[in-house]
Amino acid sequence: MEFGKLAEKKAVEFLKANGYRIRQCNYKTKFSEIDIIADDGNTICFIEVKARHSLNLGGPLDAVSFRKQRQIAKSAIDYLKTNNFLERLSRFDVLTLLYTDDQPEISLIKNAFELNARFTL
Repeated sequence: MEFGKLAEKKAVEFLKANGYRIRQCNYKTKFSEIDIIADDGNTICFIEVKARHSLNLGGPLDAVSFRKQRQIAKSAIDYLKTNNFLERLSRFDVLTLLYTDDQPEISLIKNAFELNARFTL
């Protein structure tokens, strides 16, 4: 299995084990793709998954640039509008996996970034 797909599979397993309900994986729009959309209680979470084999190129969180945040936010707005969820609570999380052995070290950063006026469609 491709490294990225394996990381997303591990991420889904981790989220489910921590009480999240998975709504959709790999939600594609003209702006970007959201890796995982899930419910954490009453909150819709847009989750970016980042995995690395080492920290030589920076940590996984370093890969979520402002540009990437903007793309994710635009796709999230599209999802919320399409599904009439604009009134629902939502947030942007980043789930990182660092593979130094067979089992990854997994970290979930809730509210990794926020939606602001610069992200509007």
